[in-house]
Amino acid sequence: MARYTGPKTKKSRAFGESIYGPDRSFEKRKYPPGHHGPSRRRKQKSNYAIQLMEKQKAKYTYGVLERQFRNLFDRANSKSGVTGEILLQLLEARLDNTVFRLGIAPTRRAARQLVTHKHICVNGVVTNIPSMTLRPGDIVSVRGKSQNLEVIVNSLGAGGVKKWSWLEWNPERSEGKLLEYPEREKIPEKINEQLIVELYSK
Repeated sequence: MARYTGPKTKKSRAFGESIYGPDRSFEKRKYPPGHHGPSRRRKQKSNYAIQLMEKQKAKYTYGVLERQFRNLFDRANSKSGVTGEILLQLLEARLDNTVFRLGIAPTRRAARQLVTHKHICVNGVVTNIPSMTLRPGDIVSVRGKSQNLEVIVNSLGAGGVKKWSWLEWNPERSEGKLLEYPEREKIPEKINEQLIVELYSK
């Protein structure tokens, strides 16, 4: 299935923030991409355009295509609770995102590649489906013969594993556990999920 593989900085500039992580090129040019640069006068966006931009930002941030994103929204909408918050929880609970959050991979793209190349296990079973939704209690581990891969060793050794309250990491066993779905205020992504709900509710 196709994935966006184009220039990351260009997308970050379009959304006005570095959605793929630290980016020195973005810091130098924080204005939107275009031939006329920062001096270009830009039209005021409609409500629909703002809502669409927020949805696109979420899709590119988590590396999800339109059909997958719509299916996730439908799942979130069918559950009891705040639809926007549940949507973000489902995105956070994806296997590739969890591998990234645990620090096994430096980026979500790298995490997706590790999963598709069968370097990751879920509850002891080798899994190659990045979009798999984890449940509280699921254990994500690095496959035994993959623990010495350079990308994994470098990622885990780069300043230590970042702590997230909904995840638990065991360095001795090279495995992490999803303790619970994260509350909205604990998710660091700058996404206005209510705008996405309004867009799909039209």
